[in-house]
Amino acid sequence: MKLKRSLLETTTATPSTMGSEIKPPASGILTSPDRLRKIDQLREKNIDVILPLPTLVAVGDQSSGKSSLLESVTGIPFPRGQELCTRYATQITHRRDPEVQIIITIIPAPQSTEAEKASLRSYRKELSSTTELRDQFAKILDEVNVYMKIKTVKNPDGEKTFSRDILKIEKCGPTEDYLTVIDVPGIFRLTSKGQTTESDRNLVRDMVTGFIKDKRTIILAVLPANVDVMTQEILALAEQYDPDGERTLGVLTKPDLVIERSAKEAVCNLVAGRKKALNLGYYLVKNRGGDDNDDSKDDSGIRRKERDLFQQSPWCNLPQERVGVAALRERLQDLLGEITDKAYPELRSEARKKLAEAREQQDALGPPRQTEREQQQYLAQIAAKFQRIVRAALEANYSTHSAFDEHGLRLITQVVSIIDTFNNRMRQKGHTYSFVKVETEPSGDAAADKADDSEEEEDASEHGVDKNTTTNAKEVRQAFPELESIIHMVEEPSAEFTVLQDNSNWIRNMYNESRGIELGTFSPIILASAFRDQTTKWSLMTEHHVSDIILSIHKFILSILKLVCSDGKLFEAIKSIIMDDLLARYASGMDYAKFLVQVEREKKPYTVNHYFSSNLQKARGDRISEALKGKRIHDNRCHAPAAYVVKFDHVKSAITNKSNQEHAQEDIHDILKSYYKVSRKRFVDNVWLYAVDHHLLSGPNSPLTLFSEQWVLGLDEDSLNAIAGESRSTRDKRKELTKKIADLEEALRILK
Repeated sequence: MKLKRSLLETTTATPSTMGSEIKPPASGILTSPDRLRKIDQLREKNIDVILPLPTLVAVGDQSSGKSSLLESVTGIPFPRGQELCTRYATQITHRRDPEVQIIITIIPAPQSTEAEKASLRSYRKELSSTTELRDQFAKILDEVNVYMKIKTVKNPDGEKTFSRDILKIEKCGPTEDYLTVIDVPGIFRLTSKGQTTESDRNLVRDMVTGFIKDKRTIILAVLPANVDVMTQEILALAEQYDPDGERTLGVLTKPDLVIERSAKEAVCNLVAGRKKALNLGYYLVKNRGGDDNDDSKDDSGIRRKERDLFQQSPWCNLPQERVGVAALRERLQDLLGEITDKAYPELRSEARKKLAEAREQQDALGPPRQTEREQQQYLAQIAAKFQRIVRAALEANYSTHSAFDEHGLRLITQVVSIIDTFNNRMRQKGHTYSFVKVETEPSGDAAADKADDSEEEEDASEHGVDKNTTTNAKEVRQAFPELESIIHMVEEPSAEFTVLQDNSNWIRNMYNESRGIELGTFSPIILASAFRDQTTKWSLMTEHHVSDIILSIHKFILSILKLVCSDGKLFEAIKSIIMDDLLARYASGMDYAKFLVQVEREKKPYTVNHYFSSNLQKARGDRISEALKGKRIHDNRCHAPAAYVVKFDHVKSAITNKSNQEHAQEDIHDILKSYYKVSRKRFVDNVWLYAVDHHLLSGPNSPLTLFSEQWVLGLDEDSLNAIAGESRSTRDKRKELTKKIADLEEALRILK
């Protein structure tokens, strides 16, 4: 009677309104009942979909006796002779509750459609006792098969052999201890023609591994005792995910079918830990068979057939704490308490981490935008952020945003650099022909003017002009093909800006070929023609440098737009809609630059700038000084070393000893040189002020001002929806994240 006393000590028989069933021990065997209750609350709210919870999972080959074991451990009376419940996982949860009831629901598979989830969640059965469940269970399983679309004899229209949906059975009552066990379909090696397929076999294997891979799962490896455990695939699979055997517990069933003495000895060696030892060990149980209708129990609540079997040799010699359903149930409750105690701090940490991740993902989606108002507000916020960055870029306030350094978007600095390069190139290489240098010995203000003249005529290589330009034909065609029709692409611009030096015959030839009937002077047409020849390269140089600026602005706009948009789809939608207007505004800036070139080159040379008169007077004075340089004599009355005087007759001859043609040519040269300098400076300033600053940077029609809150307010409903409307996938993702965040917040509240 040693076995009977042991079972009596670990099991308490109490009357129950729920029918004849095994009762959990009344003594406080749970290590953490409060925590187990909280874990059960989490599982009740389906938090286990997000956070792996401490779980007991029964796995095994088909016909290993899992369903019978689950009935013995949980008291749920699975119908005899039916294998319907093995077509999907069954989660059996014991929950302490003042009201005695059994609740049966379906947990949809995560990959189910919303319609399928709604249908599956609508199924609910509430029963008041185990007896009532036993009477109705077969019918309930038939109904569940219809909801899960399992194909059976009674449901020939079903589409599936196995389902990832989970049948959930909650057993509630004031004497229930917290225990949750999940039964998954048995794995099988061979398919049956007309019944199971290779995909079914893989599906079942995936379901099993999906449950046992988590470190918080205790694997109940159910093995028939009459089969060599070394041949059982489930042990190899469990070892794959639990190589140290720390969370695998072997449960040997059907000991009554073990006949040979050597086979019995092998089973005893497993239970005693002498062969293929597991850290959690092996347990030996005798469940009710499919054709076993005798469920009678002794006064202690132990099935008589189980008691009688384990009183026989060699089973009676085994450690009694590893024999029988009662001992197994007690150990399962202890294990569940242990892994719960271990996992509890980790669960809180993981819940906080997953909550932060979910909120970050939700923020990345932006605010909801289902209605026109929401879409408008959403776009307006993005446009406002875009304009804030634009303002900071134009003000060179680069400390306001990391993008200026990370993405090389210092716009105004780039533009100013391009304009400086343009100014230097125009000063050094803008003229077609070199002007004649008149050597003098200036002093005072004249020295400054001389320095200015010589600086203008320096070679570009001596001055160090930046020859690296932004505009590159290959880059534009590949990266920004939309700009190809607007900007001027030059593969090697420096080759086109070479100044023709030492062409002293240019003005003489022009004068001789264009002179008319003028008395000692020349026609203004000659001056206009000479100016056009001298400014031939202005158009190409201007278009090239304005192209550099347009390209810089275009890169800036697209980079900032991509930065402020929450996803690529939104960026592409906005880019697509604004592109035509952007190109039009770029073209407007370029057209105005061309207009400025045309005005300067085609209009009659004229200026009211006094600097022209000063330059012209200086040029004429320099010519006289040059002519008198060889006739000067030192002034002995003055002690200054550079004091010279000339005779009055020499001055007169210096002015009068040239022909009318020479005078005309010199006048053309000096007037052209003086006017060119004024015109060039005026032109560069105008290109900056009107074409660049007004049309391309800060004016009301600048491309930088296009994407703004005012632009958003001007969109019609269809355009708003096309740009900012949420796709179905985004709406589903938002809904999923909203629920996930709510569940995780609830999980943290429960885990406090």
